[in-house]
Amino acid sequence: MKKVIGVSTQALYDRSLSLALYKIRQLKVNFVEIVNEGYHALNKHNYKTHAEFLEEARLKSVIHAPFSDINIGSLNEKIRRASLELLFETLKIAHYMGSMLVVIHPAHHSPLSGRFPKAYEKIQKRSLEEIDKVAQKVGIKVALENMPSFWILDGQTPERIKELIEGTDIFVTFDIGHLNTVNGEFTEFIKLLKDRIIYAHLSDNDGVHDSHLALGEGNVPWKDVIRQTPNVPMSLEVKSFDGVLKSLEFLDVMINAV
Repeated sequence: MKKVIGVSTQALYDRSLSLALYKIRQLKVNFVEIVNEGYHALNKHNYKTHAEFLEEARLKSVIHAPFSDINIGSLNEKIRRASLELLFETLKIAHYMGSMLVVIHPAHHSPLSGRFPKAYEKIQKRSLEEIDKVAQKVGIKVALENMPSFWILDGQTPERIKELIEGTDIFVTFDIGHLNTVNGEFTEFIKLLKDRIIYAHLSDNDGVHDSHLALGEGNVPWKDVIRQTPNVPMSLEVKSFDGVLKSLEFLDVMINAV
């Protein structure tokens, strides 16, 4: 079965977005995932130029919403509102660009939310409901990503992701590398969330550190995982462009063998 494969601009995070898109254009991929922050930040002034480039290159796009310094579960309402406004802007730009979907992160814990866990739960749920409403109004799909093993991060397990999206029309981004650092229960994740998974992130690691290695450089059981994963668009989210090239070769051989 043919797979829809893309590349995240994360591999070229220290270069301009224009250069990153140009380099990814040279590859045999179906789409590019733009990480909307740092040198790759999109706004109302620059998105048209990048959208035109992608259209000429016949590349579709996925937008990864900002996540650095963002917390949709902040108990500081000013921080929460600023975080949501950045996400809402991303949803609108993704719609204007004709993007396939927008990836978002769950909230994360803070010293204050640790003291008031019920308030944190209520606030994060409210934020996700607001994001869902805006996404539906704008006309763009949103997919919540599972997080790697780290004490402040929420949404690490399939059970928690299911709980967070319950009552909304938010979908799921299945980050295979992230789950490998949590428990490696790939079958359970897919079984529990299969109907909501519309996108996947691919990277490798040693099962402990979220190192975003090239595929085959860690211990993810790729052949088994890819065989089970729904046939959704998949983006290589590795830390270097050399890692992208190695991963594309790895995928080509593996997919043909599955």
